[in-house]
Amino acid sequence: MKFISLTAVMALLPASAYALEGQISDTSGKAIRGASIEVVGQSLTTTTDEQGNFKLDTEGAAQLHIIAPGYVHKSLQLGAGETDKPLQIELAQSVIEQMDVVGIPLHASNLESAIPVTVLAGDELRNKQAATLGDTLGGEVGVHTSFHGNVASTPIIRGLSGPRILITQNSLDVSDASRVGPDHTVASEASTAEQVEILRGPATLFYGSGAIGGVVNVVDKRVPVDTETRGEWLLSHDSVNDQELASFNLNTGAGNVALHFDAFWRESNDYEVPTSPEIDEDHGERSVDSTAEESEGFTVGASYILDNGYVGLSYGKLDREHGIPGHGHGEEEHEGDDHEGDDHEGEEESVTLGLKQDRYQLISELSFDGAFFNGLNTRLGYTDYEHTEFENGSVGTTFSNETEEVKFELLHQALSGWSGAIVFDYKNSDFSAVGDEAFAPPSETETFAIALVEERSFGNVLLQLGARFEQVNINSNDIAIAEVEFHHHDEEEEEHIGEAGHEDHEDEVFSFDEDYNPFSLSAGAVWDFKPGYNVGVSISYSERAPSAAELLSFGPHIATGTFEIGALYEAHEEDDELHFEPGSSKPEMEKSTNIDITFRKFEGDVGIILNAFYNEVDNYYAEFDTELFAEVGHDHGEEPGADPDPHADELPVFVFRSEDVSLYGFEAQGIWQVNSNFKTSLFADYVRAELDDGGDLPRIPPMRFGASVDYVYNNLSAGLSWTRYSDQDDVAELETETDGYDWVDANINYRIALNSTELTLFVKAENLTDEEARVHSSFIKDLAPRPGRNFRIGIRGSF
Repeated sequence: MKFISLTAVMALLPASAYALEGQISDTSGKAIRGASIEVVGQSLTTTTDEQGNFKLDTEGAAQLHIIAPGYVHKSLQLGAGETDKPLQIELAQSVIEQMDVVGIPLHASNLESAIPVTVLAGDELRNKQAATLGDTLGGEVGVHTSFHGNVASTPIIRGLSGPRILITQNSLDVSDASRVGPDHTVASEASTAEQVEILRGPATLFYGSGAIGGVVNVVDKRVPVDTETRGEWLLSHDSVNDQELASFNLNTGAGNVALHFDAFWRESNDYEVPTSPEIDEDHGERSVDSTAEESEGFTVGASYILDNGYVGLSYGKLDREHGIPGHGHGEEEHEGDDHEGDDHEGEEESVTLGLKQDRYQLISELSFDGAFFNGLNTRLGYTDYEHTEFENGSVGTTFSNETEEVKFELLHQALSGWSGAIVFDYKNSDFSAVGDEAFAPPSETETFAIALVEERSFGNVLLQLGARFEQVNINSNDIAIAEVEFHHHDEEEEEHIGEAGHEDHEDEVFSFDEDYNPFSLSAGAVWDFKPGYNVGVSISYSERAPSAAELLSFGPHIATGTFEIGALYEAHEEDDELHFEPGSSKPEMEKSTNIDITFRKFEGDVGIILNAFYNEVDNYYAEFDTELFAEVGHDHGEEPGADPDPHADELPVFVFRSEDVSLYGFEAQGIWQVNSNFKTSLFADYVRAELDDGGDLPRIPPMRFGASVDYVYNNLSAGLSWTRYSDQDDVAELETETDGYDWVDANINYRIALNSTELTLFVKAENLTDEEARVHSSFIKDLAPRPGRNFRIGIRGSF
């Protein structure tokens, strides 16, 4: 008993601390000021002084991680006996900025990961930010945008989007309706974000089967991790749509309490275009209707800082109102337009969308001494999302999504050289759509997952392994099939043929309740075969349960101009009448086998990143045109006073079905620091998406390549970029081709230092040549091209 008591007392005594000190310099011996030194797993950090020196107290053996802007990061494993004399640490310069990824439990950066990663932060993020997340990221290598008239967009990664790309805020699902339709905006704001992380390729181990195609993680400091006072603000104006933007964020604190506040406000009108918005029409208009928007939001957060980490809470509110391009009914009379001879007796119905989101988060990261576990990361989120479509001020359709998510990452000590984490993840999403244009029934999706990720270094090779098992339940009750008439068109006479009425299911309802068990497995390696060079290889197998919208949709999706029918339904023809009924077999899971190969050169004045990928997917769910039309009883485009259009109340029928597909392609970047003033870069990306039985997937972005030149002289910086979007003629059956175009941007920035504040005056020009640019991946490419020539002027400050 005495021995046990003595042991317990000794366990409570702190281990002897020792001073760890040293100097950080570059390869020429020049001291590096402001380098950050972190003791991994102990929440200890410090920065170097003017002479590059640092000093901190730590306990036992230590793993250091050293970061400095413009230099390659370095990790050092030190034993207790390696601190008898000051450390001399050299960092190599890199033309490619190395950025750490915070959205995964293991340490990784864009230059160290086995899978391709892009991190946008700082001035680069501010220069590229747009009103929507998809348009903000649409110029990144391997990433395109679904572009829905400047008011909504989602990122497309290597040709994949929707339910295959998970968008998160601080590693928790953003929980909106953007994965259901491209006309639904992502409820995340880039203007107040600290960085945005893009994981290309399957990221299912860390985020689940909804990330079978990749992840976009928006990182902010709504839950602050320190009490340092710092912040930034921004004011800007865009000419193409008279957009006004103001944003502000602040971190501060005192003692052990850290505080955060951020807010933004944005307002714009319909944006101008260099040609008539609608293809083959020219009424003199040079703007896209229903693309005005007004948004505002704020976040407050607080944390309690502990010796071994932090625990914090945050609340965020987002309100957004915007038009819905392509959703208008009738013909609008434009004030100031001279349409001689036209009789505009009526006006277009005003269709707008009002979005509201309340988001609560609890985030904690703790490190501790233990026989096996040495860290616990906790993330809890609750999101209440709703958006309502209004027609002339009256409620049309309301979409809501209420989500609870709990994620635990339990990190363990190195065991036989292996370090890693066990991840527990629970998420429940309650989605509903109510109204005349609710194309999907209410549903509830519940997911529980457990994952194991491990890594170990074997000399200059880092090996990463992982596995994840999920249990997914999709439940929907009281599903009613609407009474709809389906028919074909006679191509020559434009008359109805094969008229077929949907049998009356008015009083019939059914339920859907199915369990899926997706499994994911991944192996990756990074080989530093030479200083400043590495090769990464990642092989993964991932499964995904189809989403409720892919299975259960049955109704008009007006914003995309389609009548959607989910994969659950099967077509039957009886007595020359066509109707759809729930199928008798359980829809299968998607199964993806993916290989990624990456080459990087990152030290010195020349940087190169080359990625090649091949992704084979069985049971890939996609929407395909059926050549059928559905009468929805709602006029979407007939002009008052004109001859009645017999097809004005019809929509083309698109059916979700699963096919075996192959996606493959490449991404390439090259950067050359010509001298201290000039830097130039080249890039290209390409994805090919083929059906194994022949044909192509719809709405796949075209090949793209481009170049840029950047200039820096004292406080002045400037840049010029050119991107060529190729013609897209690899199209699905009944899909139209899209012409290519050139996109030219330029920017000028001037910095002014005022005591502890730095101001930046900036001017950015977009689409300098005023090119007509239609986005092939957009559902409304024929109605809404990209904006015309735009000048953005503004000022931003940091302190």
